[in-house]
This record gives sequence, structure tokens and C-alpha cells, in this order.
Amino acid sequence: MFIATLIAAETLGPEVVARAGGLLAGTGCDPAPAAWLDAGKAADIPFDREPATARTALEGALGPVDVIVQPAAGREKRLLVADMDSTMITVECIDELADYAGIKAQVAAVTEAAMRGELDFEGALDARVALLAGLDEGAIDRCLAERVRIMAGAELLVRTMRARGGHCVLVSGGFTRFAEPVAARIGFDWAIANVLLAEGGRLTGRVAKPIVDAATKEATLRVVAAERGIDPAATLAVGDGANDLPMIRAAGLGVAYRAKPIVAAAAGARVEHGDLSALLYAQGIARAEWVGG
Repeated sequence: MFIATLIAAETLGPEVVARAGGLLAGTGCDPAPAAWLDAGKAADIPFDREPATARTALEGALGPVDVIVQPAAGREKRLLVADMDSTMITVECIDELADYAGIKAQVAAVTEAAMRGELDFEGALDARVALLAGLDEGAIDRCLAERVRIMAGAELLVRTMRARGGHCVLVSGGFTRFAEPVAARIGFDWAIANVLLAEGGRLTGRVAKPIVDAATKEATLRVVAAERGIDPAATLAVGDGANDLPMIRAAGLGVAYRAKPIVAAAAGARVEHGDLSALLYAQGIARAEWVGG
């Protein structure tokens, strides 16, 4: 048995749910009646066969509605590994930090190319950090206070999963000076990120090695799952950039969140319209059971 979860950005009308059921029936997926997870917002449609066909039939066919197709068994996950920049927060921290040095456009262009998978991640990180050499270290705290905003649904996702016995880890190719306070605010168990080096109150233009990269993210998911006896199928990974792809592919449910095209094309699920609370609906957790809001 499989489940197609429909999650509206605003309102999910009964007619849209009925249309989805008709599309599934028309492609031979043999759907059962839909059930609401949150009336007017999210619904599940169970079906018997052809999940790839179901996903193809539904994605993009229902307006501003995210569709997540997966096996019905084991939907609720016990481990979340999440990216930070443009996933758990609304900005790319290195780009915003570069703005304090007057070079945001230059740095942001490299960030965008790296996240699209067009550049080597470590080389691109080193090049961008080098441009920050000499920047007053106090700009980090200013940037954190003035620019960093938590993505909608992030706290609900993490706090609900942890309240239900799950583990949540933030793994960022960004920097500890941002990741650690962000993780604490959202409610993650812990954070892993790169260390920006500074001397005499100014950034040196270097980052400590080894860096946190795509391999680190995937390894974190696998190692934490093994240490806690969590089946890989019971893991959830979410991110937006090319350096998130290995962990997204390794997870039981890998989600591309408002992601770059290379990530959206490869992920097992995509969220383009809703916020991060969509990942609670995807796990079959009804709105009435959420924690933190």
C-alpha cells in the first residue's frame, strides 16, 4: 500500500482531492477514499500500485499543492537530518555576511553556482571565505540578529518530531556561529557546521579543515541512524542545494525543499508551495498532534 499526501499552500478543496483520486484511478493506481489530515489543508489518498506513475500523474496537476508519494508503512520517521541555509532559515548566511563587506553580489553568484552543482563545494567555499578576510568579527553577530530568519514550519517540524521520540540534527555547509544558535532556537538536538577562523577580532579569510560537505551530511545521517538503532527507512533528510543530494538520496524520505533544479529532479519528494510543516503531514501526523504552535 502507498500514500499520496496532498498539501495545499493555502486551501485544499474537496474538488482538488477528488481530481487527484480521479487521476490515480485513471492511471491504474487503484485509489481508496481520501482521508483528511487537516481539513481544507492536507489529505491522504491510499492506493495499491505504481507509485512512480502516481507521482508523475499528480505533481504539477493540482495547482499550488505539494504531493508526496511514499509507502504507507513506516511513514513516521525517527531521524531528521536537515540543511540550514535556505532550508531551516530563509537566507544564505555567507551571502548576507558578505553584504557587510560590500561584496554580496560577488559572493552570492558563487553560492548560487555551487548550490546548482556547477562548482566544487569545498573550492567554492574557500574562495568565498577568502573574500571575507579582514571583516570585523562582530559582523557575524550583527548578521545573525539582523538577517537570519527561521523558515516557516521549522520549529513545528523539529519540536513535534522530538516530542514523539525522534532525533533531529542540523548539518550545514555554513558556519557554527550561525548554525549553533539557529539549532538551539528551532530545537535541534545538535548542529554540525564549519568553523570560520578569526584573529584579533577579524576574519582571516580561512575556514577550519576538514570542511562539512556533502559527504559529511550523508555520513551524519548514516552514522546517527546506526548509533541509535534506527532503520535507514525511518530517516528523513531535507535540503535545497547540490551538497544535500547524497543525504537526500540516502534517507528513507529525501525531500527537496524549494530546491535547485538538480536537487528537485533527483529527490524522492519535493516541497515547492508549502512550508516545512508539510513534512509533518508527509509523516501522517495530523495538525492536532503538532507541538509548538
